[in-house]
Amino acid sequence: MNKKVVVTDHAFRDVSFEERAAWANGAGFACFSCTGEAETAAAVDGADVVLVNFAPITHKVLSRMRPGATVIRYGIGYDNVDIDAARELGVRVANVPDYGVETVADHAAAGLLALARRIPVYNHRIRGEGWVLPGDVGPIRGFRSMVVGLVGLGRIAQALHTRLVPFGFEFIAYDPFCRSETFERLGIESVDLVELARRSHAISLHAPSTRETFRMINGDFFAELQPGAVLVNTARGPLIDEAALATAISEGRLAAVVLDVTDPEPLPLESPLRDVPEIIFTPHAAFYDEDSLRRLQELASDEAGRALRDEPLRCQII
Repeated sequence: MNKKVVVTDHAFRDVSFEERAAWANGAGFACFSCTGEAETAAAVDGADVVLVNFAPITHKVLSRMRPGATVIRYGIGYDNVDIDAARELGVRVANVPDYGVETVADHAAAGLLALARRIPVYNHRIRGEGWVLPGDVGPIRGFRSMVVGLVGLGRIAQALHTRLVPFGFEFIAYDPFCRSETFERLGIESVDLVELARRSHAISLHAPSTRETFRMINGDFFAELQPGAVLVNTARGPLIDEAALATAISEGRLAAVVLDVTDPEPLPLESPLRDVPEIIFTPHAAFYDEDSLRRLQELASDEAGRALRDEPLRCQII
């Protein structure tokens, strides 16, 4: 029986890389636009390799795949994949953690620099009020007297640090899983989360979405902020308690925010955050440019080929 490759959902122009990987290994190929559990389960029925973006890969979905199947998540996070169920059912899971590091760091840097200079706030007020004086948006620190706090110090945070160093910022970071040698090599001070909140003028989030990090940026965190801080989230929506975020903005502790990710996603139309002018939204687009998308598809398709040939996976999670 021929093997079968299924793409449950994607955000690309086409899936030619994935098709070629299937055909090169004698496998059939099918592509869908799944969003719910039932349609995803039907799509992956009898599949040997499944490539997934945001479709839910639950126990029910995993159980419809062939024994020994492989799931490949387009991207870094894999919180839409039930890892415990995959382990129970003997399904291998892999991700692509290194395709878009530079692109996400670009997006985070662009957002942080724009917020630090209050550019979105100036634009909003000029459009609404006709004109403002430079000081009307509150104090603006020079970059050389600002502290940037990095929550997480993995690949993307380190790439962001590289981009921001020439501007003269001071850096601190919270990452209990990062080696002290990394902090020392980069010249970044290691602090706990409370101290990071107290000292940072600009904060960029780079932590994964786990039980331990759920709502780690909450009311207690915001209560420690210096008034006028700015925040960028290009990591995961569940990191932030969004009700507490709105309160922090209304109290002036946060001057401006960029949210590339929210929880849930897309942000509901009735969400009060939509009416907060200090929040700039982007549509989970930090990963997005032509170069990174091409690399993501190539790396995921190469991994699919290894799975079809029963070879060791490059980025196996389980």
